[in-house]
Amino acid sequence: MLAETDVVIVGGGLAGLAAARRLHRAGVPWRLVEAEGRLGGRVATDVVDGHLIDRGFQVLNTAYPRLGTLLDIDQLNLGYFTSGVLVRKGDKLLRLVNPLREPTGGPGTALAGVGSLLDRLRFAALATGCATLPASRLLAAPETSAETALRRAGLSDAIIEELLRPFLSGVFIDRELSTSSHVLAMVLRSFARGRIGLPAEGMAALPRAVAAPLPADLLDLDTPVAEVTPGRVRTQAGDIRCRAVLVAVDPPAAAALLPALATVRMHSYTTYYHSAPEPPLTEPILLVDGDRRELVANTVVLSNAAATYAPAGRHLIATSVVGPTAPPEPTIRAELTRLYGRSTADWTHLTTVAIPEALPAAPPPQGRLRKPVALGEGLFVAGDHRDSPSIQGALTSGWRAAGAVLDELRAG
Repeated sequence: MLAETDVVIVGGGLAGLAAARRLHRAGVPWRLVEAEGRLGGRVATDVVDGHLIDRGFQVLNTAYPRLGTLLDIDQLNLGYFTSGVLVRKGDKLLRLVNPLREPTGGPGTALAGVGSLLDRLRFAALATGCATLPASRLLAAPETSAETALRRAGLSDAIIEELLRPFLSGVFIDRELSTSSHVLAMVLRSFARGRIGLPAEGMAALPRAVAAPLPADLLDLDTPVAEVTPGRVRTQAGDIRCRAVLVAVDPPAAAALLPALATVRMHSYTTYYHSAPEPPLTEPILLVDGDRRELVANTVVLSNAAATYAPAGRHLIATSVVGPTAPPEPTIRAELTRLYGRSTADWTHLTTVAIPEALPAAPPPQGRLRKPVALGEGLFVAGDHRDSPSIQGALTSGWRAAGAVLDELRAG
């Protein structure tokens, strides 16, 4: 079978769906092929014993600029987290919050025993600068690693090791904080400007909402792609002839289809999901380990933010670990007993989700974060490896790649 269209999009993750939305809006004939039987790529939600289990701990930031182009965020019915963190230090839980969003927590944050008062003031100044300065200026600053940028901001070893490394390691999936300072600046900008939440129906509600306006008969699921060449996409169902091909799959798969692409290193992440009859905390807030044990990146009671994540009478806890080696569940449970300061004996281990290729590494130099999407000969690429490693990066790269396709089609 030989089909024809103007543009073939390979991959139905966030980048591919964003590209399809732009092409569809422009009235250009297109078709999307996806190897899996669902849309969403790395953003997915399963149901286990009545609990919503995302494919790894993920959240949505309302400050992502591309969201507003693609959906009405109110339709996701977000449940929000507290704008801050809890830090376990010895026998204390120290609460640090964004005073702009949690004014009553400001005095407690100023007095919290994580780093010094000067540390907290310097970090507040850093975050404020990222939130208020133009993005172009942030991305024009000299680029270093995230850790170097934090130290150059005058932050002490104490606040980096007790707060920022455990927190940011969960964001970047990079405990070494070797991620670019430009990525750090944009992350701090989004955290300062937006709110963090979970859709009531799980993170899979995001790709569903992006895909909703697209005609179902143009989305070919369960259709693996064997080969991509200029003007042709070869699938198990037959070949599709086209004017342009936009590859929007994960970096390893993209490199297999497009040998001209450089190899992208991927970070690994594992999330342990537990169900409890009582929540170990009543607040929807992230808990990190300030005791420098470097095992758990973070843990959080998801159902405190979105009650729909757990059935009545139960509470869902997600605990994430950075790195390729996943410790056994009993080891994690023992850490959770220490972190929450209460017994976990009556918790049920629902599942462990290990993602070997969770997020692209983004060491310097990343420049202005926007890597080329046009490869020549009618071939294009999109994904969070072409922009910032994030949901925002995936959506933006797809939108940008579709724009490059439109420019070439109009010129040709």
